[in-house]
Amino acid sequence: MLYKAILKINPKAQISINDNDINQITWHNGTTPISKEDIEAMIPIVEQELKDAEANKLAKKEEAKAKLLELGLTE
Repeated sequence: MLYKAILKINPKAQISINDNDINQITWHNGTTPISKEDIEAMIPIVEQELKDAEANKLAKKEEAKAKLLELGLTE
């Protein structure tokens, strides 16, 4: 989640994270470090986006099933 939060802030960031620990981020190739506070603030946003994407995926699947049934087909 840390990685996704960082890339949400800076899509070009080049980093490595040890043990998924916010205190063990190494910034590579001149990437400007992002504050821990900014990263932590972005995590719930990224989590919600992932939940929304999964819910959307399930809704589309259900919609497709309903369309098949309307056509007299099965899943």
